[in-house]
Amino acid sequence: MSEHDPRRDDLSHMIEEIKRKLHVVNGAAIKAESFSLNKYDDIEEIYDMVMSKDSFSVSELNAIVSELGQMRDRQPE
Repeated sequence: MSEHDPRRDDLSHMIEEIKRKLHVVNGAAIKAESFSLNKYDDIEEIYDMVMSKDSFSVSELNAIVSELGQMRDRQPE
């Protein structure tokens, strides 16, 4: 894999935008490097859903953050 991977950049962008839109307080807990490119499509679905909404209930926020937590790899790429 080349040093510069556009999909990695896109994944990082999506994670950062999700954190920004959800006002994640502890952003360090959700690092883009912690997600495998194998999860790209799943993260893209979450990103699309998050970007399409103006506001979120507490339950929705918890579910999204929980889902992202489950998608993280134990060891980053």
